[in-house]
Amino acid sequence: MKCPFCGSDNTKVVDSRNHLDGTTIKRRRECENCEKRFTTYEKIGDLSLRVEKKSGFVELYSREKVFNGIMRALEKRSVDMEKVEEILEKIERDILTKYSGLVKSSELGNMTLSYLLDLDEVAYVRFASVYKKFNSLENFLKEIEKINFESGKK
Repeated sequence: MKCPFCGSDNTKVVDSRNHLDGTTIKRRRECENCEKRFTTYEKIGDLSLRVEKKSGFVELYSREKVFNGIMRALEKRSVDMEKVEEILEKIERDILTKYSGLVKSSELGNMTLSYLLDLDEVAYVRFASVYKKFNSLENFLKEIEKINFESGKK
């Protein structure tokens, strides 16, 4: 593993531990050249997760696309990045276990919404506004009322 600071190949593992329900290994590494420390994550590679679009076209699942959508919804919100990683891991595990590796884009959107609701209600509404294509203030209000009703905040 190359050091991200100096590019040296001489790094050593200082600490390893399970991360995210044991699906990932978190390693603390130290560069033997510049002595700086950094963290790496090890997980199972290419799972060949796929997404079926509304048109019927099937494409490879893109963790980056889902991550970017979540990050746009969380813009200027105070949320730990580890929580975002956990959401991504849960989504990928759901696609693999509940959908045998192939999920409809609508289900992927609903999954993302459900995890965002547990994480941050504002991010949920932001994501929902794009995903559900809100075109009026009334759509926002209905979604907020739905959240309040379901969580007992009425």
